[in-house]
Amino acid sequence: MKHHIHSDDIAIGFQIAPMIDVVFVIMLFFMVMTGSVKVERELRTRLPNPGNPEQAVPFPAEEITIGILEDGTVTMNEEVFDTPKDKALPSLTKNLRRASESSARQQQKVLVTIQAEEQASYERVIDVLNSLHKAGIQNVTFTVGNNPL
Repeated sequence: MKHHIHSDDIAIGFQIAPMIDVVFVIMLFFMVMTGSVKVERELRTRLPNPGNPEQAVPFPAEEITIGILEDGTVTMNEEVFDTPKDKALPSLTKNLRRASESSARQQQKVLVTIQAEEQASYERVIDVLNSLHKAGIQNVTFTVGNNPL
């Protein structure tokens, strides 16, 4: 016994619905992508006139950070100077004077930031200010903890 499978010839035509779906997906893709395209614009910049090339260019200022800890320890750029009981701070004053003279020779300013801990004594801050005065440094700012004053 042989069984024959009978199939009807079905005419398969062009399906328009899936094609419309694909076109809508492509159109949606391009609509979304146009928002993320960066527009390049020309920046019109003018370079400064070199003027006199022999003219001296000012150098940036030298920055020094002086820390005052609660126990009276004084640091300059994270290096400990003198003892907490030494009121005159001779080593700190000597190094500040050397930095001031070096900056003067290079025609730079010296900027000093004093970072005192909240419980540091006022007397120790005055000792540091006296050392700065002896070294001839005038540009001083203060911070307490992490908050600038």
